[in-house]
Amino acid sequence: MTSQSAQPTASTSAKSRAKLISMRDKKKFTDMTGNELFTLSNKMMAISKSFHGESPNGTANFEVKGKFKLMGSKSVITFKNAADGKDVELELNGDWLDKSANITLNGKPVAAISRKFFNASQFFGDKQTYFMTVAPNVDLSLMAAICVALDERENEK
Repeated sequence: MTSQSAQPTASTSAKSRAKLISMRDKKKFTDMTGNELFTLSNKMMAISKSFHGESPNGTANFEVKGKFKLMGSKSVITFKNAADGKDVELELNGDWLDKSANITLNGKPVAAISRKFFNASQFFGDKQTYFMTVAPNVDLSLMAAICVALDERENEK
């Protein structure tokens, strides 16, 4: 499967905004013009750290469920395909010793996440830099939300 780097454009980019203090740990994802795409929320009462995405009208869009894995990180992402209404399940497996993760569909890669380790913005600005390679025709905002969910889960360990 060919992959392409996620490059920001007006039609495919998403921004995430989080409140400094929030009881529900919500992050709003918007397109480049400021229109809300969905809100990513932390499921507070889950055994393993999980998130769900909700459209502005309150409809559930997707869920990122954390799974137990001895070394690294594992999550299952579920949603309905907008094109045909079928249920889709993606799997994320991460090796945080290498600071990388792969997202697959039926064992085939759809995205890869990697993180620069020891970069200047991490030390001086407390910001993490991630790089994501995404296969063609894969929703970039969903992949960004999965990356945010993964980062949130890993930073709480």
